[in-house]
Amino acid sequence: MKQQSLDASGFEKYRKKTRKELFLEQMNEILPWVELCKAIEPFYPKASALGGRPAIGLERMLRIHFLQHWFELSDPGAEEALYDSRAMRQFVGIDLGKEPVPDETTICKFRHLMERHNLGGELFQLVNVYLEENGLKLNRGTIVDATIIDAPRSTKNKERHRDPDMESTQKGNQWYFGMKTHIGVDSQTRLIHSVVVTSASVHDSQVLGDLLHGNEKRVYGDSAYIGQKAQIKANAEDAADFTHRRGRRNHPLSEKERKANRHKSKIRPRVEHLFGVIKNQFGYRKVRYKGLEKNAQAVFTKCALANLVIAKRHLLAI
Repeated sequence: MKQQSLDASGFEKYRKKTRKELFLEQMNEILPWVELCKAIEPFYPKASALGGRPAIGLERMLRIHFLQHWFELSDPGAEEALYDSRAMRQFVGIDLGKEPVPDETTICKFRHLMERHNLGGELFQLVNVYLEENGLKLNRGTIVDATIIDAPRSTKNKERHRDPDMESTQKGNQWYFGMKTHIGVDSQTRLIHSVVVTSASVHDSQVLGDLLHGNEKRVYGDSAYIGQKAQIKANAEDAADFTHRRGRRNHPLSEKERKANRHKSKIRPRVEHLFGVIKNQFGYRKVRYKGLEKNAQAVFTKCALANLVIAKRHLLAI
């Protein structure tokens, strides 16, 4: 640890740690920094033998990248937040008495590096391996679900049209424009093990097979996944279909089917805990970038960080 200057330590006699500061301390403790940095290191620029400005440390840039996902910050927003928040500077390891905050261009270049080499998905896999090594192994049940992430509808831009990778879909009587995040969640640990990102027009059931790991005994889902027994069997041979039943006109559900739905409802809502972390705690309700590929990399990283939030109590106890 570097010795902090007077500017960083201050003389606040009655200072109290904020929830943000406590959250960042916990994340710093449970994140597998060494393994994550090793995955990025082959793609990270090395210091030039010809001199010039030295490269900023890889772990420092990764910490800033995670701050962007936790607090939904743009590249210039991340730079400004670091100047404004001592808790964030402490998490990154920046002492304004000795050095400035990396500028928005440097932050942007690191994000582009992550996107260019598909490192969001790599981090998601590494975090899941780390969680499994710490006792959070996959169970025999998977809950599948999807959520819509809105995209700008306006055509008041340089190209005069909407993002071609985003599409419209109807949910109830409401129309939405954007993309969908489909996830497969372990029914016991509540951790995401599979992620698929599509445009909003893709029906939930079309990617069901990609959300199963193959060793399931039960597959839970809402009524959007009705009639997918063949797809479930093709991807998880021993899995039973525990998706919700839905009545039709002149064919209401029987009392037995309603009772079965109530039993399934004790398990299926656990998937909403993950969407709650991503959309409410992280604030990810609208896409930030143009194109499905860039936003997919952001989703993979957010899912990895959401898994760590869900597993936080278990990891801290270890």
